[in-house]
Formats: sequence, C-alpha cells, structure tokens
Amino acid sequence: MAYDLSKEHLFRSCADAAEAIRIECSSVLLADEYTEESSLAGCGRALVDLLLRQAAQVCVCYQDLQSANATTAEIPPEKRSLISKRLDDIISISYAKFYAFVFRDLPTCWRQLYTDASILKFCLGFLQYPYLYGSATDSKACHEETGHEISELVRILDLALILAGAAGEKRGRRWVNETLKLLHMIWKEATTPKDTLTLDSAKKRMKPGVEDVFSSAEPFTPPVKHPIESVDGLPMEAFQAYMDNSQDLKLGPRPLIIRSSIRDWPALTTNPWRSPSYLLSRTFDGRRLVPVEIGRSYVDEGWGQKIITFNEFLTEYIDPSLAGVRDGSSGEPAISPSPTRSTAYLAQHPLFTQLPSLRNDILIPDYCYTAPPPHPTDPSIDQPELDEPLLNAWLGPPGTITPLHNDPYHNILTQVVGRKYVRLYSPLDTEEMQARGRENGVEMGNTSLMDVGVVEGWDALPENDDHVQEDLDAFKKVPFLDCILEPGDALYIPIGWWHYVRGLSVSFSVSFWWN
Repeated sequence: MAYDLSKEHLFRSCADAAEAIRIECSSVLLADEYTEESSLAGCGRALVDLLLRQAAQVCVCYQDLQSANATTAEIPPEKRSLISKRLDDIISISYAKFYAFVFRDLPTCWRQLYTDASILKFCLGFLQYPYLYGSATDSKACHEETGHEISELVRILDLALILAGAAGEKRGRRWVNETLKLLHMIWKEATTPKDTLTLDSAKKRMKPGVEDVFSSAEPFTPPVKHPIESVDGLPMEAFQAYMDNSQDLKLGPRPLIIRSSIRDWPALTTNPWRSPSYLLSRTFDGRRLVPVEIGRSYVDEGWGQKIITFNEFLTEYIDPSLAGVRDGSSGEPAISPSPTRSTAYLAQHPLFTQLPSLRNDILIPDYCYTAPPPHPTDPSIDQPELDEPLLNAWLGPPGTITPLHNDPYHNILTQVVGRKYVRLYSPLDTEEMQARGRENGVEMGNTSLMDVGVVEGWDALPENDDHVQEDLDAFKKVPFLDCILEPGDALYIPIGWWHYVRGLSVSFSVSFWWN
C-alpha cells in the first residue's frame, strides 16, 4: 500500500509541477510589464514562451495518462523526442548565462529557468517507465531495466542542484529533494535485491576478505614537529572563555584540537561513513552526482573539475578495494582504479544541502554558536554575520592536498573518517606567506605561493609550475603549528590563520565556517 501511495504521490507531484510552470509562464506573458513577483520574467518573453509551450505539452501527457490506463498508455516517441530537444535547448541557453556572471551575481531568473526546464525534462522522462507510476508493477520490465535510464532521471535533477542551486521558490530545492527521495523509494521496491545496491546487498558484493570499511593505508605520514594544543572535550562556555582570554592580545586565540567532541555523531556510530556500502545506500545506490576536483592541488598545472556519480568516485578514485562492488547504475563490475589515474577530491562542496540524507548524520558543534573575535590584523576580511554556519564536505583518497591558504571565517574542521595532516601559520606572518593575488581572472589572494610539501621535500616541484619556489630556506624559518587529525577530532582554526591540509588515508571531513 505504501509503495502504491509513493508512486501516486510522485506522479501527482510531477503533474502539479508541470501545471505550476505552465501557469507561471502564462502569467509572465500576460502581464503588461515585468514585475519582481516572477523571477522568470527576467529571461525575456521568447524564452518564457518556449518554456510555456513545453510545459503545456507535458501537462497534456499527464492528463492523457490520467484518463487512460496508466500502465499501458504511451507518449509517441517523436513527440517525446521533440519536447526533450526543446527543453535541452532551454537548459543550454540558461547555462550559457552562468559563464557571464560570478555565481553570486547571476540573476535568479537564469537559475530558475534552468531548474524549471530540468523539472519538466524529469517529468517527461518519468513517463517512460509505467512500472514507476502505474497502479500495478510489471516486475519483468523492472528486472529487464539496466538502471541506466533511472540514472539519467537522477542526473537531470542533480545537475539542477549542483549547477543552478535548484532555484525557484515554488519549485526549487525542496521539490527536487522530495522527488529524488520518492524515486529512490519506488525504485528499491520495484527491483529485487540483486538488481540494486541496498545496504545489505552492497556488503555482500564486496570481494571475499574485503571489509566494509575504507582502507586506512597511509602511503606517507609527515612528522609532527610543533604540536597544536589539544583538550579532551570542552564545554561551550569553556570554549568561549578560551577565545576571550588569549595570552596574545594582538594575535587572539590560537588553534586548538578538541578531541572526542563529535564521537556521538551517527556518522561515527550507527550510520558509519567509514562504510562504503552505507554511503552508497544514501546516494541512490551511488547514482547521485558529485563535483570533484581532478589533480593534486587546485594551484597545480592541469588541475580541473568534473561531475561524476558517487559510485564512480568511490570505485575509481577513493579506494582500490572497492573494485569488488558492482556499479549501482548498470549492474556491471566497477572499473578497477588505475595506478596512473589522477587524484580526485570532493572538496569544499555543500554536500549536505545536495544530499539531506547525509545531513542527519552530523550535528553542528555548539562552538559554532559562540561569539568569536574579529580578524586580528585585517578587519576588511571580516564578513557579515551568518545566520547559520556554512557546512562543506571534504572526501578524498590519500594524497589530496589543500594548499596553504586562509579563510574569511572561523572554522571548526571535524574529522569523521581517516586521518589528515594540518599545518598552520599565524596571521602575523602573512607577509612571509607570499599571497598569490589575481591569476587568470580569479582572485587568489587568500592562497600562498609557498608549497609546504615542496618546502619540506615531501613532494617534487610540479612540472610547468608558473610560480618558482623562491626563498625556501627563509620560509622554513617561519614558525608554525601542526597536527594529525584522527576520527572524532575537531580542530578550531581561528580566522586569518594560514593552513595547509594533506589527506594521509581515505579521509572524510566536514568544515563549519561561522562568525
């Protein structure tokens, strides 16, 4: 019964979304002049009219299915193809606008246009699979499906989340998240355990002798020379006192490791992120998309970015032992990681906004609701007060590097899986950091020219590096603090402190920016 209700709910939700887009586009075109009430208006009448016509046709498709036998009615392929092509055109046109603006300055209309066209494309694609919305389940059809088509439905909405932020007050992130949740529930019920990577079946598909945990191997472990002060647990009031009573009034509070402060998080206990099968179960069997950085460090030659499925990220980049888990999107064996494959890093990504299913596994530390001091040397870096802390995920294999840089907020960096080496330099030594400045149109003033790995001899100087490492001996004399973060640790990084972070093993961290 719950299964049929979920299918009915998703069918109705798609029909309602298409109708809402049609009505909003009509109101924009009928208005004597554009108003702020509709953000779509800023895209121009021609594009709004094109979106309206596609919405109207999708609405007709849903109406036809409601009045016919929903398990047998079909949309003519040529009609579906034409509507899909026009929606792709709208998505392409709106996405082209993303390159004309810094994202924070991008007019909302283009983000909503991208999102609405993506929603219509999903609604149209959803109708291709009667067993996902019909009153009865054609189990044979389900079993014959490879999963590629379902992965495409997931891809459409994930791109709207990642690229456009799923803009739109009426049909935005909430609609997309709820739709993906319902689709996953329906798909799990419509397929047998052998056809999908449920939590239990994913565990069974590990190679014999391979545990359902990420490898803890560390190819290289730097020595800790100047340990950061650490405490075992710290009440919120004591942390506030720590920041208020710095021994160096000019510098302000120093970095501090707070051990065991996150040990009760579900991510470390009942919902373990160290388990690949658990993460796959929370990412639509690995079908969800994630943006990753390709390359050793974002300041290296050849560094780039791409969007891939979570399953591909795990099996091809994160942990070689996961080659025994089958691809949740196709049922085919996953590709074994190549020794020559570039490093991939899911870095500073708002993963928990995109994947609410993981958000409940963590808690915002109480420390993020204290009143920290301003920047100790440069008040211009201080940002307007945040309503809530900014959360970002950091997941990668051994050897990932975040180059020496500073942040415009206070930071609580929490370690959930694996270990990381962190080195910090005082904001009083900013001149010695040799900030990069503006490069290729991008402001890099918060990133140092100095490569800690090269300075220490851990890494070779990257080929074709435009920035020759000068004054290495002088830089070695600059005082620093360092540590290795273990699972369950939280590192307080005060605003203005330069920090270099190196993944030692497979590592999953969460950072909380606040002010």
